[in-house]
Amino acid sequence: MNVDDLDQIKSILEAALLVAGEPLSAAQLSKLFDPPLEQDVIRKLLDEIRAAWSARSVELTQVASGWRFRARPELQPYLDRLAPDKPPRYSRAAMETLAIIAYQQPVTRGDIESIRGVAVSTHVIKTLEDRQWIEVVGHRETPGRPALYATTKQFLDDLNLRSLTELPPLAELDTSHLLELPDAPAKAAEAELALASPILGTPASASADLAASAAGDAGRDAPETNPTFH
Repeated sequence: MNVDDLDQIKSILEAALLVAGEPLSAAQLSKLFDPPLEQDVIRKLLDEIRAAWSARSVELTQVASGWRFRARPELQPYLDRLAPDKPPRYSRAAMETLAIIAYQQPVTRGDIESIRGVAVSTHVIKTLEDRQWIEVVGHRETPGRPALYATTKQFLDDLNLRSLTELPPLAELDTSHLLELPDAPAKAAEAELALASPILGTPASASADLAASAAGDAGRDAPETNPTFH
């Protein structure tokens, strides 16, 4: 494979990624060619493309579902002015529930309620499922076989993460985009369990074990109360 061939292949990869409406995996990108290129070759070329674009206003990033181009985070506030509609914001109850699932998955509704100190409404679960941030991944082998919830690849993609190990510690999460609805008062460990909005830039990388431990401590410190829906 000569230099001209490599340049053409990289041009094809760039074009595919620029026009794609979603992240593309190395396996998908390899099928652009006949015969398909080895995925290791694709990954090496993608790393070269990422380096070539590193000083531009658009960057190539790898997320859970694959590779995609995106505007550099510091430019996003300017681009947001092109869209008059603000992105949806979620209640504190929804964000706390999402945080518990993210840091302690897989969990049941009962687990979430034990940590938050309040019952989890069906509406909160449905909201997170409709957003494609959580999904049922199995059932616990206990009476009633309650559903086990975990986060999705879409959740990681929206946070620009490749895996759960890149989730930041709870203490580093930015809650500035969190919207608390009038009928959603703060409950147990509300400040500790509020998860960052997906419109944030790339979060700091850290050990998921530390974050899970922090979430567990917050749950153990939660006051015992009679379940009430939020």
